[in-house]
Amino acid sequence: MRTRLVAALTAAGLVATTGTALAADTSADRKVVQEAIDQMTAGGGALGVQVRVTDGRQRITARSGKAELDRTRPVPENGRFRVGSITKTFVSTVLLQLAGEGKVELDAPVVRYLPGLVDSRITVRQVLQHTSGLHNYTDSLPLSPEEFEKIRFKHWTPQELLKISTDKPLDFDPGTRWNYSNTNYVVAGLLVEKLTGKPYEKAVEQRILKPLRLSDTEVPGDDVEIRGPHAHGYWTAAGKPSDITRINPSVAWAAGEMISTTRDLDTFVVALASGKLLKPAQQQEISKTTEVSPEYGLGLQVQTLPCGTKVWGHGGGIPGYSSELLTTPDTKKRLEMSATSAPTAGDPGDAYRKLLTEVFC
Repeated sequence: MRTRLVAALTAAGLVATTGTALAADTSADRKVVQEAIDQMTAGGGALGVQVRVTDGRQRITARSGKAELDRTRPVPENGRFRVGSITKTFVSTVLLQLAGEGKVELDAPVVRYLPGLVDSRITVRQVLQHTSGLHNYTDSLPLSPEEFEKIRFKHWTPQELLKISTDKPLDFDPGTRWNYSNTNYVVAGLLVEKLTGKPYEKAVEQRILKPLRLSDTEVPGDDVEIRGPHAHGYWTAAGKPSDITRINPSVAWAAGEMISTTRDLDTFVVALASGKLLKPAQQQEISKTTEVSPEYGLGLQVQTLPCGTKVWGHGGGIPGYSSELLTTPDTKKRLEMSATSAPTAGDPGDAYRKLLTEVFC
């Protein structure tokens, strides 16, 4: 799912396919990091921002803005937040673990495991890589503030979400194009459930959260609350600010419902990048791109910044929250960020570019 803020961050010019690599001989400057996030909360559409930066042995945590609109309480230093589509990287990791165990073949059709679920040409790999052609179900949901307010607490089944997509024709023939579609990870979640014989959230917990001791990360299901310290997100509905923190996240399911912290995300991305979660063959697969999918592996964005530094990770957006998880492949430079949306629009582009440049370039 996407929000106004995450759309602005996406449009901020993160990716450059060409560029001259700069020598990374200086550490990130805490002052510049703070200036960048202060700029986001001053007029960039964010009410609050928290970041965690790692640059070699240096670690920076910073925050800016308020936790709630009408109060002065600052953003919690390690507050919980909805991570949106970063959930996809967790789900893809589980499916790749299952591939390493011989329980699923990436290039096999999805219908081998879930007969009749989707077009018989669509493979497991295409689902994870967003090359399936499945219509993005969130494009057909009422997600404007006025419309979503009416359904914010509705329980959605994955079958309901999938039907929104499969009632429409494929956007393109499987494998011929790339298009980001949340429907793919509804299918991925159903695959995990079929292959493990348990709810996908239990598989994520047992295979990733518990082994890595990610005690502040959860798959909330129908729980509308964010448990523990957290900042609130807002938007404008019917002409006045509305707190959109409490929602039923089943509307995002395996495509984006998880809750975490910058600390837990950092632990996860280090484990993933260093090969602790996947076997070597699947470790190569997760970051493998193609001509059709030049900037996306399997549940993993693979990008080159304008300065030439290669990073991978994932961004996320769900009403009220925008998030980012990025690392260099060697994990020496890492960034985790959560931004809660303000009721008034803003452009975080310049501030976000400033932050990325300071951390990675």
